[in-house]
Amino acid sequence: MAAEITVPRPASARELKAVLDAERAGRPFLLYRDGDGEQRLLVLDGSAQWLTVGRSAEADVPLAWDERVSAVHAELHLAAGQWTVADDGLSTNGTFLNGTRLSGRQRLRDGDRLLIGRTAMLYRVGSIAALPGTVAGDDSPTIEQLSPTQRRVLIALCRPYRDGSPYATPPTNQQIGREVCLGVDAVKTHLRALFAKFGLEDVSQNEKRVRLAECALEWGLVRRSEL
Repeated sequence: MAAEITVPRPASARELKAVLDAERAGRPFLLYRDGDGEQRLLVLDGSAQWLTVGRSAEADVPLAWDERVSAVHAELHLAAGQWTVADDGLSTNGTFLNGTRLSGRQRLRDGDRLLIGRTAMLYRVGSIAALPGTVAGDDSPTIEQLSPTQRRVLIALCRPYRDGSPYATPPTNQQIGREVCLGVDAVKTHLRALFAKFGLEDVSQNEKRVRLAECALEWGLVRRSEL
């Protein structure tokens, strides 16, 4: 029996920043949404080696909003530094890992998708890697909130990603400046403003440009036809 699992995605700049912060912390975590649609991040810091997941308020990971979750539905266990998941007949509706109903205990790997009741969870090991696609939320910037020059800088920044190559690298300040007819200092000023608008100020310097380009393209602020 298989089940389709839709990966929970950051829906705003604020949520994206929370995921990036969790990744930088270097500890495994689960990403999911609660009954109100709010993003939840459960950091698996190893302080407890056994965690129960269920609808009971006494569960370590309570999913009280999900009527398809059993009182005690599944268990997470830290074994030799690796997190594992098991159901072992605890639940009525089963637990699904990457679309397949769980049988026995399985080790979790980065990017694994869990379905517990109707609640989809994404497991991350806590290292910086490509995020699932993001969608714009209410607190994300809109085209109207960007100045014409900021839009031109964004388009220049995104240009290497025109063909969707995973090996593309963002342009330098000098390259952006030549395209938009600005000096390097002016380009830096506009990029700092854009990092702030997108909630990326705290992202490490070598990641900021990549994250900014990803957000601009996925949130529709730059269209590939403009590249």
